[in-house]
Amino acid sequence: MKYGYVRVSSREQNIDRQMTAMKEQGIAKEKIFVDRATGKNFNRKGYKRMMRKVKPGDEIFIKSIDRLGRNYDEIITQWKIITKDKAVHIVVIDFPLLDTRKHVNGLTGTFIADLVLQVMSYVAQIERETRIKDSWRESGRPGNAACGSEEDPLQSRIILMKLQRFGRMGR
Repeated sequence: MKYGYVRVSSREQNIDRQMTAMKEQGIAKEKIFVDRATGKNFNRKGYKRMMRKVKPGDEIFIKSIDRLGRNYDEIITQWKIITKDKAVHIVVIDFPLLDTRKHVNGLTGTFIADLVLQVMSYVAQIERETRIKDSWRESGRPGNAACGSEEDPLQSRIILMKLQRFGRMGR
């Protein structure tokens, strides 16, 4: 069974682009789970309902890895729960290397997919931390070094662009 997972961070954000991508994958509207919640953790109603519904061999489609979440450790943990514990496939539509239905080059393919997942999860978290710092700066509130990241957001974007280019080569 195919399921879709769509997440936006706030009610003001639009889900249309993600919903269109799910329909293009042939996923019925009633099989798409939607959350309007932060990606900092997985305490989300739609996500929890989806996780109760999926069975071994099912497929979960997400538009991009940051729609799954924006916390590095939790993305890695949930990925393992979904793919290993529940034996459910994950398909990241915008990044073909992160499609667990494909077993490209055996162990080498698994290694590359795991490495890409870790880097993409890292970038998602850095982007979240950068947005927090930027909103604090714009609102005039003092920043909190423990919540922000000293990583260069430009460097994160460059890494992401290179990985996306590498992912398109795998199609």
